[in-house]
Amino acid sequence: MGQTIAEKIISAHVGREVIVGEIVKAKVDFAYANDITAPLAINHLENLGLKKVFDPERVGLIPDHFAPNKDIKSAEQCKKVREFAKKYGIKNYFEVGRMGIEHVLLPEEGIALPGMLIVGADSHTCTLGAFGAFATGVGSTDFAAAVALGEVWLKVPETIKFIYYGKMGKWVTSKDLILYTIGKIGVAGATYKVMEFTGEVINNLSMDARATITNMAIEAGGKTGIIEPDDVTEMYIKDIAKWPYKIYKSDKDAQYAEVYEFDVSKIEPQVAFPHLPENTKPISEVGNIKIDQAFIGSCTNGKLEDLELAAQILKGKKIHPDVRMIVIPATPKIYREAMRRGLIDIFMEAGATVSAPTCGPCLGGHMGVLAKGERAISTTNRNFVGRMGHPESEVYLASPAIAAASAILGRIGSPEEVEL
Repeated sequence: MGQTIAEKIISAHVGREVIVGEIVKAKVDFAYANDITAPLAINHLENLGLKKVFDPERVGLIPDHFAPNKDIKSAEQCKKVREFAKKYGIKNYFEVGRMGIEHVLLPEEGIALPGMLIVGADSHTCTLGAFGAFATGVGSTDFAAAVALGEVWLKVPETIKFIYYGKMGKWVTSKDLILYTIGKIGVAGATYKVMEFTGEVINNLSMDARATITNMAIEAGGKTGIIEPDDVTEMYIKDIAKWPYKIYKSDKDAQYAEVYEFDVSKIEPQVAFPHLPENTKPISEVGNIKIDQAFIGSCTNGKLEDLELAAQILKGKKIHPDVRMIVIPATPKIYREAMRRGLIDIFMEAGATVSAPTCGPCLGGHMGVLAKGERAISTTNRNFVGRMGHPESEVYLASPAIAAASAILGRIGSPEEVEL
């Protein structure tokens, strides 16, 4: 019987062919955490008397959630991470100035590669599956074990296959594809399963766009999202790959728990209403919903391609006087390239504020927290109660195109309504 790409990667890291449903101990290629999750692991490791990490080259520490430090508590958290990295010679520690949002920064650094097994103490580690890796989020205790031993316990997951075909309409993006998919299967529709994304539409997407799709696999309950590597993948990694890598592909006779097929020509830009990513509606059915804030950024849509799309809509326009707009490039490299291309000028001339790379308001951290009764259109991945601030605020999820147009209109709307 054939295997899926996920089953092949796990098998390679266990040292034998694995079977769906069995619990295995697998070798880890890379383990990483941030300023919220790493301190918990560090406390465990220090209490156990850690002498050394399993490989200083294969551990990543990225203070990206409350950094630059927003208060004394976050400063202490980041200090603990900084001191641990120095003590144990962690090579992939990224200080403010070099730091970016972890799930976007690591691929830039050539760390996310095909065939790797990666664990991260953050649920959106699944983003790295866009590069053909098996990448999954773990708790701080499992991360601590991976740092010390280079191993992780896993139950071999089933895989659901998602096939996308047809031609995407104007202003439809990969964010719309994944929101539409979650709307169809629900936030528990892929619980502890791999979401394998495939088809002609996926093959024609850039790496930025693919990473947006795999990023939100967890919002459907997925263990991870994954896309088979191809020429687009290899073009991205060929000059930056930190280590040798191996490409795996699913066998034709691989077994899937379910298979879904979507004709993308029938998909409109999507908006996920509060308070779940599954509460999706096409833009034509949204109605008149006024907003107070528009946010473009996060590990989902803070990449260069996202900023370019937003700038295309905002160029020569002004943000509605009742709306504040926040733009946060995901990494310093993206920020600098956005400056070089004139995107930052476009945002600021339109009336937006542009911040240093950080997760920021995505998790209600800082630089864009919502007050009681406020509404935000956001390119982030979650809109749970209180996710971006007050529990009586509302978050609507959408693509950078919808977010930019909405900032101009003062309500949730489409670029079709904005004269370009």
